[in-house]
Amino acid sequence: MEDSESKAQKIMQEAEKKSRITSGFFGLFGGSKVDEACELYVKAGNLFKIAKKWTEAGDAFVRSAKLTLSRGDYKHEAATNYVDASNCYRKINPKQAIDCLLKAVEIYSEMGRFTMAAKYYMSVAELYESECNDPEKAMHHYEKAADYYKGEESKSSANKCMLKVAQFAAELEQYKKAADIFEEIGISYAENTLLKYSAKDYFFKAVLCHLCRDVLDAQHALNRCIDIFPSFQDSRECTLLKAST
Repeated sequence: MEDSESKAQKIMQEAEKKSRITSGFFGLFGGSKVDEACELYVKAGNLFKIAKKWTEAGDAFVRSAKLTLSRGDYKHEAATNYVDASNCYRKINPKQAIDCLLKAVEIYSEMGRFTMAAKYYMSVAELYESECNDPEKAMHHYEKAADYYKGEESKSSANKCMLKVAQFAAELEQYKKAADIFEEIGISYAENTLLKYSAKDYFFKAVLCHLCRDVLDAQHALNRCIDIFPSFQDSRECTLLKAST
């Protein structure tokens, strides 16, 4: 019985032949040959995945994506191929995985599918955070994801991303940026009946970040948070902050 890798290699050769035909006589053969070649690349990619040949699998999905884009009217399929390629590359080469995700983001953005674009910006941020140990780029892409979510009125998802931005900003000693985000989210929570009891946590973090910069700024921020959310004044967090400022 032929193993998955050998099958995949044969299918890749068949796909290459069909893709060469389409490039030479595109006007004559139209989309059917392109479709066949793309399907073969995807089939080969899945067989390479079974064989745990992650580079080859990713390469096959990328070939499908590029060929699909050449038709111009199958952008969603191309974006899906790039995401599939990323899932393969991330096991061996996170930066290559990121490149594929950013191509998917670009396609979804052009299509106006901003929620999908935001989702994959988040995936890029997570890779920079967990695999590449690059907090600045992680922060940047979480912020991009948040911007897209805000544009789509996905407030909860946007806040989730912005909390990651604030976390990294604080770690990178960008205390003003972190404080502003924590305070903004605290205000958002204070205005929500279901979330208001968590607002104090974010006001506490906001004032702590101000405290890392300047005591007077921290005092002003503390008073501002109490004005916005009066019950914060009775919390243990507020008592601790008063003692520190």
